[in-house]
Amino acid sequence: MRIWLSEDERRPDPEPVAMDDRAAVLAGLVLWVLVLGGLLLFVGALVESGHVWWLWTCLVGIGLGLVGLVYIHFRRRPRD
Repeated sequence: MRIWLSEDERRPDPEPVAMDDRAAVLAGLVLWVLVLGGLLLFVGALVESGHVWWLWTCLVGIGLGLVGLVYIHFRRRPRD
């Protein structure tokens, strides 16, 4: 198998696949919310063991997911 092909030997690049980015961001957001809910059940044990940062990690994940949804919303708006 050759590693390098000349331009005339290459096949044309495929067309980009249309995807719904919102579905991927929403799936991640839902997972962060579920993990946060599960961790809140054991908040006492987290405080005792010094793992409160796990809660902050979930909150940051949720925040970034919301920022991602806003970004996707404004990126998809039709431009004049």
